[in-house]
Amino acid sequence: MSNDAIVEFEDVNKYFGQTHVLKDVSMEVEEQEVTVIIGPSGSGKSTLLRCTNRLEEIQSGQIRLDGDAISASDADVDQLRQRIGMVFQSFNLFPHMTAKENIMLGPTEVKGIPEEEASERAESLIDKVGLGDQGDSYPEELSGGQQQRVAIARALAMDPDVMLFDEVTSALDPELVGEVLDVMEDLATGGMTMLVVTHEMGFAREVGDTITLMSDGKIAERRPAAEFFEQPQTERGQEFLSRLL
Repeated sequence: MSNDAIVEFEDVNKYFGQTHVLKDVSMEVEEQEVTVIIGPSGSGKSTLLRCTNRLEEIQSGQIRLDGDAISASDADVDQLRQRIGMVFQSFNLFPHMTAKENIMLGPTEVKGIPEEEASERAESLIDKVGLGDQGDSYPEELSGGQQQRVAIARALAMDPDVMLFDEVTSALDPELVGEVLDVMEDLATGGMTMLVVTHEMGFAREVGDTITLMSDGKIAERRPAAEFFEQPQTERGQEFLSRLL
């Protein structure tokens, strides 16, 4: 593992029954790097993210966070998930809680942070994601884009080292996509280490530091974003871009 790498995947293999979903996946993600993971449906992108915070278990290989083996049998999964925040396609907010209460829940219940401190932190994060007047709103009162921004704030409330985003805009109406991507871009600008699975190629080009193209469970190409979009080096990369751009 290089000195600057915070997340490392080494020969990672994952099966669902007889289906080989991840095939010897190896890569390193440096601190403050935005790695955008692209590829066709079924290529293993989302599974890779889910394995990163132990929502799925790998069958062989290693995933490490700051040198610690995420995939070790004795790893503290609860502590791990405090360090790796994840935002999903579906918002997964508790409907009986306000936006602010949703954001406060993890810090108070998991980390034991006093309610007053968690409340101040939640208010700060609500402002950070552009929802300054919506803290007392319930999920049903918010648009899809607003709910997703609450979900991002909720993940940030745990003060993670790394953020995982799994196609977080794919369930949104097109006009709401931009407001969520703007929040993610602000996080990237602020130095957050991010692994982002997305079909938003404009975001990938503008915000991504590194593009990882997955195909059939393998990394088909991994290069700096500007170089990938200018001239992919593999036939698979050229084929993928030709269908999108």
